[in-house]
Amino acid sequence: MTSYPFTFDPAEPFIQQASDWIADVFYEILPEVGFEVRDEQIYMAFQLERAYSEKQTIFAEAGVGTGKTLVYLLYAITYARYTRKPAIIACADESLIEQLVKPEGDIAKLAKHLNLTIDARLSKSPDQYVCLNKLDETRFREDDSEIYHDMYRGLPDFVHFPDTLQAFHPYGNRKEYPDMTDEQWERVGWDVFQDCLVCSQRHRCGQTISREHYRKSTDLIICSHDFYMEHVWTYESRKREGQLPLLPDHSSIIFDEGHLLETAGQNALTYKLKQTLFESIVVRLLQGEIRESLAVAVEDAISQSEILFDLLDRSSVKVPASNRKEIVLNEELLREVIRFRDLLATIEEELVFESGVYSLDEYQLKIVEEHLEMIQHALSLFRQPDELISWVTEDPDGVTLIIMPKKVKEVLKERVFSQKKPIVFSSATLSVDGNFDYTAQGLGIEKYLSFSVPSPYDYKAQMRANLYPDHTVTDKVKQVIHLLQESEGRALILFPSQEELQQFKRDLAGYDEHQAFRFLYEGSAEISHLISAFQNDEHSVLCAVTLWEGLDIPGPSLSHVIVWELPFPPNDPVFTAKRKDTLQPFQDVDMPYMLLRLKQGIGRLIRTRDDQGIISIFGKELQQSEVWEQVNRFLPHEIERTNP
Repeated sequence: MTSYPFTFDPAEPFIQQASDWIADVFYEILPEVGFEVRDEQIYMAFQLERAYSEKQTIFAEAGVGTGKTLVYLLYAITYARYTRKPAIIACADESLIEQLVKPEGDIAKLAKHLNLTIDARLSKSPDQYVCLNKLDETRFREDDSEIYHDMYRGLPDFVHFPDTLQAFHPYGNRKEYPDMTDEQWERVGWDVFQDCLVCSQRHRCGQTISREHYRKSTDLIICSHDFYMEHVWTYESRKREGQLPLLPDHSSIIFDEGHLLETAGQNALTYKLKQTLFESIVVRLLQGEIRESLAVAVEDAISQSEILFDLLDRSSVKVPASNRKEIVLNEELLREVIRFRDLLATIEEELVFESGVYSLDEYQLKIVEEHLEMIQHALSLFRQPDELISWVTEDPDGVTLIIMPKKVKEVLKERVFSQKKPIVFSSATLSVDGNFDYTAQGLGIEKYLSFSVPSPYDYKAQMRANLYPDHTVTDKVKQVIHLLQESEGRALILFPSQEELQQFKRDLAGYDEHQAFRFLYEGSAEISHLISAFQNDEHSVLCAVTLWEGLDIPGPSLSHVIVWELPFPPNDPVFTAKRKDTLQPFQDVDMPYMLLRLKQGIGRLIRTRDDQGIISIFGKELQQSEVWEQVNRFLPHEIERTNP
């Protein structure tokens, strides 16, 4: 019998009974152990009741301090037990996942104060796990190989000594190596060019074992947006290959920081093609006793792939301050793409005949067919260049072609939002000027419920803001040091890109005053380890690129948020394409993105009614009257402003 946290009457609608119990939780049970009654939280609970009852999509915009996470967790858990299917909580990134499941996080609070046993399991993205093959290669060839030898020696015995009757357990995720830099981790972490289907170590792989673990969850599976989208896009292909989908069937979906889902959708639909990888896959077809026509088709396709990738390299232009090159589409390039696709189609036709004579290993054949299908689908996007975003990158292993569709809303509409189940978008920033269309249209959502509730905090008493147009600051680094001296550290500095963070780090070394503070830099260690260090060292300074959302550090450790530059969207292929699709790119693309992200960054400061702090915002764009007015209007109206 499913264990509900209330007495269930099967003669009455379940959602109504769950809603009544949740109301009791917020009105009576939690206040008895010290939680305050929040009208905004209770209002949100009644709004989610309708979404769960009608199985609809809802945009739940709730300001900082409303306790929105507790609300959606209670509905997700009770509904999961009713349907006997876990709920999916999809967070914007891995650091937000850790915030949710930390020992003092909201799941732990509910379990403690409601006397609940909550089965919550993490489903981390593949790149959060060590790749055993990459580790084997790296520990013998890197200068700092001792780090990797230690990692290898620390792996569970069942990795080193395969045997029968062994007990397996999850291992090898990024959090287990907190002192590794991101650069060091990339050398051994999984990447998209790993061919897991034919890996001899896949049954001992931490990623594989973790999937078997989280699939058994009865209440909650917590993953990233990227991972959920990967589940959606690979669902059919994995079924064809005889594999389980990445996630089990689930009862409802919560997209925390849901305004970032469109980007995750595009990332998941991105195809990366490398000539050397293609060749290594198709040459497997030459290992058996095959017909000559298939062998010729394979050799022709390999030759054509070399021609195509060489042309891609020559037809692309270096993008300043980036490792990518923009492809200049021309008739010659499109012809070579068509020729390559035709040769792939020939191989596919030959494989139909070859499979009838059983000259090839069936498993290997299936793998090759899946790769060919993926490449064909990716290259088919070149038939409509206006709907395509593509670029190339170059590394010692050669040129990589990266392809993604310009718009993902059609696919999202079909595969996600057509499902008859509750889908909750939760964030403090889902609307622009009270309108949810900017978010809904990008995701292909036509019918939805929505509401907005403000933060309950007294910003006038708790926060003040400083705005610094660049022309008023002669030495920006020195000004930041001065601000840090005023707040005695206790600061989060938010950067729009990793490049700007690294430049700040280099420039800072020229000022002796910086030695008075402990600076923590994103990328220098595992992110949750850095956040914990920042929280526990009150006068430290955390410099980050990805912590505009979700960081929750109440108390004096975070008393100052410094915005190094206004977070306008990057000059990357995705936003370049969006700008080309509108007559007013600054107003329609750049400004809404910047304002939503800035509002998120500001929201890191005040996390409780007792918090006090300062927001300092730098930016050359503040010299523009339009930007100045919008930023001022976006700040809480009642707070004190200082404009140097």
